Amino acid sequence: MTCSLDRPGTSDAARALRADLVGRAREIVPVLARHAARTEEDRRVADENIALIDEAGLFSIMKPRRLGGLETDMRTKLEVSRELARGCGSTSWVTTLMNVCSFFAGLFPDQAQRDLWESAPEARIAGVLAPSAEATKVDGGYRVTGTWGWASGCLHAQWAVVGFPVPAGASEATGWEDEHGEVVDQGLALVPMSDLTIEDTWFVAGMRGTGSNTLVARDVLVPEHRVISIPAAIGGRYATEHTDEALYRSAFIPVAALVLAGPQLGLAQAALDLVIEKAPKRAISYTFYDVQTDAPTFQLAVAKAASLVDAAHLFAYRAAADIDQAAADGVYPDYAARARVRMDTGAAIENAREAIRTLVSAHGAGSFAEASPLQRIWRDSEVASRHAVISPAISTEVYGRALLGLTDGVTALV
Repeated sequence: MTCSLDRPGTSDAARALRADLVGRAREIVPVLARHAARTEEDRRVADENIALIDEAGLFSIMKPRRLGGLETDMRTKLEVSRELARGCGSTSWVTTLMNVCSFFAGLFPDQAQRDLWESAPEARIAGVLAPSAEATKVDGGYRVTGTWGWASGCLHAQWAVVGFPVPAGASEATGWEDEHGEVVDQGLALVPMSDLTIEDTWFVAGMRGTGSNTLVARDVLVPEHRVISIPAAIGGRYATEHTDEALYRSAFIPVAALVLAGPQLGLAQAALDLVIEKAPKRAISYTFYDVQTDAPTFQLAVAKAASLVDAAHLFAYRAAADIDQAAADGVYPDYAARARVRMDTGAAIENAREAIRTLVSAHGAGSFAEASPLQRIWRDSEVASRHAVISPAISTEVYGRALLGLTDGVTALV
């Protein structure tokens, strides 16, 4: 699908780069599709897929240009993820998550970014924001122990970003203590995978190939320059000194949520394309229709699904345009604007998911044959669309309250 819903100031060079990157993704879709069943069976993305994506430069789209990355925008991020998902949902999801973790890394101080990429520009990052750990303040940093699930991309990453509650004793410069020394903040730490272990815990009905296992840290030392405040980031206060880089002025939670819509767009488009392709060769059992294309009921279902796919793209691309425009202007979106991005993200997810459900029903019971890609697309969508950060129900509540001037009481992730 093409869509002109782009921020007005997007340059010709940026659009050309986007088209090039999407084209690179499109070229490898057939290979991803061939490896999709093996990726699912092995519960990890096929190494060949990772190599192809790496060779195409698609792990660099949210990495700083000054460190060898492409530093593109949110619209490009969505379109690349969407294209990859047409071949394999798990591969797209892992690529999406590792790319957004590169965005998170771009918010850290320059020294942390150089630790990460200066000597290893090919380094990839997995991550979990939840503060499921314990930490002790020590001279120059923190000692962290904990577990984090579900860390999509951890099987193919060299670094991880993980959340932890910042303990009493943090330096005054962080602003992470109140006057009584109590913990009042949550940190995000950048940690080498060599300091972590992986527990094999990812046994699920869909997105089986993502290998979203559990990261484990045992008394890991994290230097202070590799820690940022998540609440500060949610409010647009980033630690990077490179404030001229528009991508890293983008709103934290809107980016974190919207990237997850990209794979859903591709899954829905793949389902639509497949059902339309098969229709002239499939009868409707126990009817007089020798081919599905002759049946008005099928025609109506395809039209409804196509419209839902279009709507999903439009909501997602409007949200991307809002994020990209604010970043280009150097303006951090207010609460209401961020709430609308969450609403748009939820609407994109719901429309894509409903399109797939409609198509599975229209295609018939054969959708659920193990040999059919539709059953994997359906399962992948049903699982991925329930990620907590993109819950359509919570997003709707957040947006409704924001419209009424209420900016608390639901979640900090806006």
